[in-house]
Amino acid sequence: MKFSQLVTRIAGDGADAWRTHYAAQAAQERGEDVIILSIGDPALSTPQAVVDRAIDAMRAEDTHYTTARGRETLRRAIAQLHARRSGQQVGEDEVVVTAGAQNALLTAAMCLAGEGDELLTFDPYYATYPGTLKSSGATLVPVPLRAENRFRLDLADLAAAITVRTRALFFANPGNPTGIILSDEELADIGAIARRHDLWIVADEVYAGIAPGGRVPSLADRMPERVVTVGSLSKTHAMCGWRAGWMIGPKTLMDHAENLLISMLYGLPGFIQEAALVALDIADESERKTRDYCTRRAQLMVEHLKDIPGTAVLAPQAGMFLLLDIRGTGLDSTAFTERLFRAHGVAVMDGGAFGEQARGFVRLSFAIDETLIVEACRRIRQFCEGLARGP
Repeated sequence: MKFSQLVTRIAGDGADAWRTHYAAQAAQERGEDVIILSIGDPALSTPQAVVDRAIDAMRAEDTHYTTARGRETLRRAIAQLHARRSGQQVGEDEVVVTAGAQNALLTAAMCLAGEGDELLTFDPYYATYPGTLKSSGATLVPVPLRAENRFRLDLADLAAAITVRTRALFFANPGNPTGIILSDEELADIGAIARRHDLWIVADEVYAGIAPGGRVPSLADRMPERVVTVGSLSKTHAMCGWRAGWMIGPKTLMDHAENLLISMLYGLPGFIQEAALVALDIADESERKTRDYCTRRAQLMVEHLKDIPGTAVLAPQAGMFLLLDIRGTGLDSTAFTERLFRAHGVAVMDGGAFGEQARGFVRLSFAIDETLIVEACRRIRQFCEGLARGP
């Protein structure tokens, strides 16, 4: 039987890197002694007020069709949060509710590009970006953020990647897996290039609420005609499974996005939208709690990973992850990931899942219990010391 070319495009270059994570999940379900650092699902509970509102709404039979664009009250609340973070004032018609940020990224890609076009993204990138962006039919063009530059942007690399077929630049800020925040100066330079070449900018800001001060520098208020901002409640409110996200941009684009969402989802469940309203109402408190949670654990992990033979830590500025440089261990990142799990039951993500520039690194999540962080770091140290001693 034959399949469309889409199934090849959506497979993603890093799909195999998830094998260790899935094996760790299965081992954990069997009751084995494993520690999972391979995914960013914080060990926090969804705020009780959010859960209660969802239950009340379901009991009130808020379980029928909703509008594909999202309820006006929720879109207005998202617009207000966006204004506090970015300084950009938008109306509810410039907001579309989506099933998480992932759905928003897919919608943006499919509305902005197609066959024969090119979409840029910074490498390292979030692991789903290749499949998501290539699903549009466009060609994915990675822009390298080089390890020797501590994964900061070199404008010459961005300029060199642009052709007459380039339509948009997608990036996460703060970055995943790097945890790096693009500065005002870097964004200004990116904005100037986007204007020069008439490019869209899609800024994935799912971790913005847990960055210092609850925001990151943004181009949205300076370039409203070409910036799309993507966000969600997954990380800030421990609501990964609720799939409550959004995209914000020019009304014409949001009209196109609504048409696509009618074909794709036909609206987020009403009881989830009502719960999301409560979540946005307590956003400052929830973000501060999650920010403190992540900051404390990041510091703990960095401290316990210091001076491990053959490695170096890249301390994050924000987010739930850090990169560990393992090039000095004598193993590539795939072998390191697999052998660490087999020998010590610690699951990390192979940097290759995030692009060529992250090969030789592994990504670790610190969004877990502090005692598990300490124990995982102890096992990683034991593994690397064994490698250093040799056979």
